[in-house]
Amino acid sequence: MLSNHKFKQRNTIFPLKIPDFFIKINQYWQGSLDTVSFDEDGIKTKLLNLAKPCYVIKFEEEIGITNEGYLLDSHNNQTGKVELLMAIPAMQIQHLGDPNFLNFHNVKYAYATGAMAHGIASEELVIALGKEKILSSFGAGGLSPSRVEAAINRIQQALPQGPYAFNLLHSPGEPAIERGVIDLYLQYQVRTVEASAFLDLTDNIVYYRAAGLNLNAANQVEIKNKVIAKISRKEVATKFLQPAPTKILKQLVEQGLISELQATLAAKIPMADDITVEADSGGHTDNRPLVCLLPSILELRDQIQRQYGYEIPVRVGVAGGIATPQSALAAFMMGAAYVVTGSINQSCIEAKTSQHTKQLLAQAEMADVMMAPAADMFEMGVKLQVLKRGTMFPLRAQKLYDLYKNYDSIEDIPLAEREKIEKQVFRNSLDAIWQETVNYLSQRNPDKLHKATNNPKLKMALIFRWYLGLSSRWSNSGEKGREIDYQIWCGPAMGSFNNWIQNSYLADLNNRKVVDVAHHIMIGAAYLYRLQSLKIQGLQIPDSFSQYHPVISQNL
Repeated sequence: MLSNHKFKQRNTIFPLKIPDFFIKINQYWQGSLDTVSFDEDGIKTKLLNLAKPCYVIKFEEEIGITNEGYLLDSHNNQTGKVELLMAIPAMQIQHLGDPNFLNFHNVKYAYATGAMAHGIASEELVIALGKEKILSSFGAGGLSPSRVEAAINRIQQALPQGPYAFNLLHSPGEPAIERGVIDLYLQYQVRTVEASAFLDLTDNIVYYRAAGLNLNAANQVEIKNKVIAKISRKEVATKFLQPAPTKILKQLVEQGLISELQATLAAKIPMADDITVEADSGGHTDNRPLVCLLPSILELRDQIQRQYGYEIPVRVGVAGGIATPQSALAAFMMGAAYVVTGSINQSCIEAKTSQHTKQLLAQAEMADVMMAPAADMFEMGVKLQVLKRGTMFPLRAQKLYDLYKNYDSIEDIPLAEREKIEKQVFRNSLDAIWQETVNYLSQRNPDKLHKATNNPKLKMALIFRWYLGLSSRWSNSGEKGREIDYQIWCGPAMGSFNNWIQNSYLADLNNRKVVDVAHHIMIGAAYLYRLQSLKIQGLQIPDSFSQYHPVISQNL
């Protein structure tokens, strides 16, 4: 029965409207009008109550929303003063994305955080998210084997049942480093790796994948070693969507690293369980627009699925530009199985970046980024996206690459140019920098050191890489006096995130926790999905409703 409640005088500007051509659903609502909100604040509160359905009610020419009551197929002798315009069910955050991603990785959201090298995606970050059943990848790239081993031990102790992942950063110039990391992952049974920056498949990633294959009691392929491949090019995506190359599998069998059975099983499954389509991201990126890249990779996945008929199709998620509820929802609506955040997490308290770097990131706007030469693929001309606000690194790094392209050795560089970079960039003589490089490589990569002694061009590249390599470490450790040289990997998403949270409690760096960021992006995406569902049905909603602002009192 309807309540006899007499409404107080309300604003005559009704927030919700319907068009003249609106078609009412053929159902009826039963409940108390006391539970219906007609004002903007009340309506938004009802819309944010995702755990309950929303009923849009018309009463005395006003339109309101309630989460209470129930639907009837007949009017049940009501007077006709109350009209049910539309109804939408409860909106669970878990409904966003592919439920198979949740089951496969044993997580509660189709949301993950990507690895940021040199441990920026730290143990603290991975553990904090893992305890909330959110997948996060440790930034193992560029770290020594002993440092990676320590991280494995700490994360596995804190998250014995997961979820967590470890990064495998492709190292074309140092395959031994890549193999050493794989050996650690196999030794400690790290069951999920995020493979990034790969230009082609290597025997290392194939070895990891195949070594985890077996047959279960039902004679089905059991995949213990899961691979999430980060890609931005169709040719690389194709390699991870297809089974491992027969040639590499045969070599691994001959080396005694995998069995004949594992090689046979590897030929029946894709190289990756998940493909993360990386658009305009921080770090290594091709700056691809997500709205173009994702549909093309989804189509490629479907083509290869039709060809191989995998029992479980490869899931396709997105990274690069995911920083707000709007961007996350856009990705899900385009068909993404999951979303991955990156740049925004390094401004959180758990990230292993210096306070100065976090402050620069918190001030960044969308245009405050640019491309700069990458340390790990310097000679190949590969670039990565970094923050340009508050640092001279991208300009100085580009200057070094220009010198490398134009000259064949350090000795060929004009004296004035050499003295300039010694004073401004290296703050030391290049001879002294070379000696530091020799000391480093003699321990880490003696083969490359031997090649450089007879190759002046390579020697020059290694000297220049000293600056590119240390600049990111200076940013992480907060090296005093080197702030102008900090290399800070960052995409335009950082500016988008700062704009979204500028008037919320997350604007304060001391409040910026990775778990809160994850929850608010997903809650906001679910709220906006609910809003769009009502709009599609014909409800006209003011623009003021279209923003979700993080509130600390939100149940997290």
